[in-house]
Amino acid sequence: MTSLDRYLARLIAVPLFSTLIISAMLLVLDRMLRLFDFVATEGGPVSVVWQMLANLLPEYLGLGIPIGLMLGILLAFRRLATSSELDVLRAVGISYNRMLLVPYLYALGLAVVNLAIVGFIQPDARYAYERLRYELRTGALGASIKVGDFTSFPNGATVRIESSQDEGRQLRGIFVHKDTADGGSIAVNAQRGQFLGTDNPDEVIFRLFNGTLVNSDPRFVAPRVLTFTSHDLPIPLPRSENFRNRGGRNLELRLPELARIGADPSASAELRNTSRAAFHFRLVEVATMFLLPLLAVALGVPPKRSSSALGVFLAIVMIVTYHKINEYGQSIGSLGRVDPALALWGPFVLFAALVLWMYRTIAYVPGGQPIGLLERLLDKAAKGLSGLFRRRAGITG
Repeated sequence: MTSLDRYLARLIAVPLFSTLIISAMLLVLDRMLRLFDFVATEGGPVSVVWQMLANLLPEYLGLGIPIGLMLGILLAFRRLATSSELDVLRAVGISYNRMLLVPYLYALGLAVVNLAIVGFIQPDARYAYERLRYELRTGALGASIKVGDFTSFPNGATVRIESSQDEGRQLRGIFVHKDTADGGSIAVNAQRGQFLGTDNPDEVIFRLFNGTLVNSDPRFVAPRVLTFTSHDLPIPLPRSENFRNRGGRNLELRLPELARIGADPSASAELRNTSRAAFHFRLVEVATMFLLPLLAVALGVPPKRSSSALGVFLAIVMIVTYHKINEYGQSIGSLGRVDPALALWGPFVLFAALVLWMYRTIAYVPGGQPIGLLERLLDKAAKGLSGLFRRRAGITG
């Protein structure tokens, strides 16, 4: 690798990873507020929020990696152009094709990472996220108890908590009623308590302090009363096996599973179409990453003697719009209105043709600028607004 390649690698790395981190953080912050509200409503501990966000992170990386790659390359070439370094490189005979070596190495590496994320990691993470939601709603986490409400558990156990401290780890004002197997019941009042995990996934221990236990049993003449300073009461939980198996949604299926279902003649037409649409959608999203270096160069180099940032804005609009078109193609492919392969790869071919034309214009046409018309219109609009403001300022003065 030459010094030029190392220089380009450094120029691309900073905006690439900065954009990736910032975009992931913004998406996480947006979802974090809703998750906090959901977990608080269900009465769960704050730690569940971090687990759910960790399972959503692969999905956010799958969206952020292409945008980070494009902006990293675009801003690197924009810096070369605005500092006249690009003119020097072109003057000594270094072509755009040669300068694209490092961007395509980035694209290749990140495409492999993105394929692993959307094809294998993201489905498992999505399933884990949905399982956490299920466990939180059903109380299988052992912490879904709302303060002041009576919460029912399997096998006739009912719990009420007056107050909660330390993110649900310290509970006060506790009432517990539990039916026994022989037709009796146990009622407990305690000043405080906490849940403790066990090796049994279907049960937790509710450790109670400073309370009274009343054991009512048909064999007893009168209920037995016990005062205690510490007492462990087992509480049954919903069995985790009650949650559905992975694959209830296409988002939870890995690429080989989608391909197998899409080619299975015994599956229903609807299932085949949805599986094929999801399969082609993921592949198209990864394949698009190999067009991004060309698009970034075409939009990152502004006209001579110009520092316009129109290319940056247009690049973001184009990649987001194309992503939405792919989502629409997946939808109509899933419905069977259009063959899923045609619905996804058709727009890809058109987008690739547009990107190749834009790159050819900037790389092979002397003085070529693929968005030159838009740049001129923007420049005229800016001059018109500037003149209007100056005239108004003169009249006012």
